[in-house]
Amino acid sequence: MAKFQDYPLLALRGRVVFPNTVSSFDVGRVISLGAVKRAADGDSRLFVCTQKQSEKDDIEGDDVYASGTVVKLKQIARLPGSSLRLTVEGLFRATARQVRKEDGTFIATVEEIAPVHGDASLEEAYFRTSKEILKDITETDSRLTKEGAANLDKCTDPDELVNLAGHYLQIRVEQKQELLECARTVERLKKLDKILNDELEIMRLERKINSVVRQNIEKNQKEYYLREQLKAIHTELGDDENERFELEERIKAKGMPEEAEKKALKELSRMSGMQTSSPDYNVLRVYVDWMLDIPWHECTEDTEKLADAVKVLNEDHYGLEKIKERITEYLAVMKRTGGLNAPILCFVGPPGVGKTSIASSVARSLGRKFVRMSLGGVKDEAEVRGHRKTYVGAMPGRIISGMKKAGSVNPVFLLDEIDKISSDLRGDPADALLEVLDPAQNSTFVDRYIEVPYDLSKVLFITTANSLDTIPVPLLDRMEIIELTGYTPEEKREIAKRYLVPKKREANGLKEEEFSITDGAIDALIDGYTMEAGVRSLERKIDAVCRKAAVRLSDGGAETVAVDERDVSDFLGAKRYERDGKALKADEVGAATGLAWTAVGGTTLTIEVSAMRGKGDILLTGKLGDVMKESARTAISYIRSNSASYGIDGAAFETTDIHIHVPEGATPKDGPSAGITMATAILSAFTQKPVKKSIAMTGEITLRGKVLPIGGLKEKALAAYRTGIRDVIIPADNSKDLEEIPESVKQSINFIPVTDVDTVFKNAIKGI
Repeated sequence: MAKFQDYPLLALRGRVVFPNTVSSFDVGRVISLGAVKRAADGDSRLFVCTQKQSEKDDIEGDDVYASGTVVKLKQIARLPGSSLRLTVEGLFRATARQVRKEDGTFIATVEEIAPVHGDASLEEAYFRTSKEILKDITETDSRLTKEGAANLDKCTDPDELVNLAGHYLQIRVEQKQELLECARTVERLKKLDKILNDELEIMRLERKINSVVRQNIEKNQKEYYLREQLKAIHTELGDDENERFELEERIKAKGMPEEAEKKALKELSRMSGMQTSSPDYNVLRVYVDWMLDIPWHECTEDTEKLADAVKVLNEDHYGLEKIKERITEYLAVMKRTGGLNAPILCFVGPPGVGKTSIASSVARSLGRKFVRMSLGGVKDEAEVRGHRKTYVGAMPGRIISGMKKAGSVNPVFLLDEIDKISSDLRGDPADALLEVLDPAQNSTFVDRYIEVPYDLSKVLFITTANSLDTIPVPLLDRMEIIELTGYTPEEKREIAKRYLVPKKREANGLKEEEFSITDGAIDALIDGYTMEAGVRSLERKIDAVCRKAAVRLSDGGAETVAVDERDVSDFLGAKRYERDGKALKADEVGAATGLAWTAVGGTTLTIEVSAMRGKGDILLTGKLGDVMKESARTAISYIRSNSASYGIDGAAFETTDIHIHVPEGATPKDGPSAGITMATAILSAFTQKPVKKSIAMTGEITLRGKVLPIGGLKEKALAAYRTGIRDVIIPADNSKDLEEIPESVKQSINFIPVTDVDTVFKNAIKGI
């Protein structure tokens, strides 16, 4: 060959390839596959060398030994995935003088390591000695194949003998590398001779150890025999550290339940009978590590004083009295009884009201660890219950993983967005959560990977959801529902002053003496730039104001920035919302303002009705759901059947088309609570009498004109309050729900309870 020649470089982990041998191995890394492809497209030759650190994935040129072997590809077999199994024939030893990267593949410029012969007599002496020792080893070493023993016995060339010995013998990679890169034949034989003598001595010690062990154990005690054998091996080697016995002691000291300890010891026993290079060994070792890392009895102490827990909750959140009251009850009962199975709490409310953050505060108030698991988009049941160990890459589910992360058996475990889970062919995660969230079952929760019961009864599970509609009923039945409704403007102002402004001021690098914002400016942000139930948009607007202030301070144009109500438009531009933006601007015919509840809180909607000459057709637009369409038809039927009492000619319905429209047309709408609003707009359209602009309403209508109760009154009342409406018609049966409405809202809104639509019409339509 030429003195220097380029070959694709293939790096192997924990393996050395020698000339005069045939080897098989798998490759899967992209850079390795590229080298194989380049060789296959060329002369089928590769330069194969060994990584210095086998566990390293991303390597550079200096991460491999310079000396290796030029090989020829004999066979390429494709494996599942993108991996390949190669069979190669070693041609000659070589040293890489330069390694470079081309198109994501290493290219080595190599020079052949030619054998350097010296004293022929000395070479022959070492050669004969090595062959004699090899003969002793091949006769006693059961790990050596018959083919390997035969090839070593019939070898007549010293360099080839070293290559074959390095290939067949079970010696360390470092020793093989030394044999490979040594150029002088005498030196190679010397190194081989030392390695063979060491191996022979080790084999003699093994036989001695076996003999000693057999004299000290009873017949048929195989497990005891294996333990004594390992002890004797470590005694002979002077090594007191014994991983297997250390793991056994850790398992026994862990304090696992009896079934779990028995399972862990059984898997440890299986592991100790395997070679460390076996894939099953690593699977079992990882399993034992999981069993040791999971908390089985470790427990944090809960906060002793109720006042301390309440103080933490008040520091972190303003309002949310129901949650604070529930946590206080939990602590009080636990303190008196000395123990209590943790409840399953479900915080339900629109985005931005603090469901996730309050869970973290609950953990801090109780003095417990906090773990969060997001369920949004989870489709695979194994995410909850884990995979069996027989699967490649198996691991426990996220419940057990969360417990490991917490390090205690009584953390606060947040299952975020439980209403967003779905299912596919891999199972339904909601079904798997039934066992987790059932207080009667979760004391014996079984993860498929762990395979033994695990007690979750001491965990305080908290779930969050925007809506209860998408949560399966069996799962919903296992949870205690706590509703978090939207905030009033007064509450938003306090939240902004106490939490949001200091938080964003610090996040933007502003000092307290440099930046301030008045209550009037905060009110302007709430009224003119946000229209939400929570405070997420408000937080973003405050962040935007802080950024603008940072720019002014950085430019040197101002030493301090004080934002008042008049400055808000300079910072954020014109108002995006008006308080009465969705309310009627004036008394109108054929239009009425209704109140609706959505997953993001309460909102107002305008229902428009147009009566025109036609054939009595009914047209419903605005992307209405089936229930809302039925409410519209019910309202029409009621007014038509009672047309005489309202001064309407009954024949008019046969010659008039009725078009009912609910803006915004692209937004889906459904639910029965718009029934009285539709009836009001329809009657106004037929009588040509206007509906009062200052009034909004919500309630379900029946064919007899009765007004039935609705849900979400607090959210709807807050929506009316945000919009500036001051009169709200509600079903009389919902009067009891007025207790949940903030006092500031009740002082600003006049609630009108009604039992029938005639009362609705009298209050809403002028002249009825």
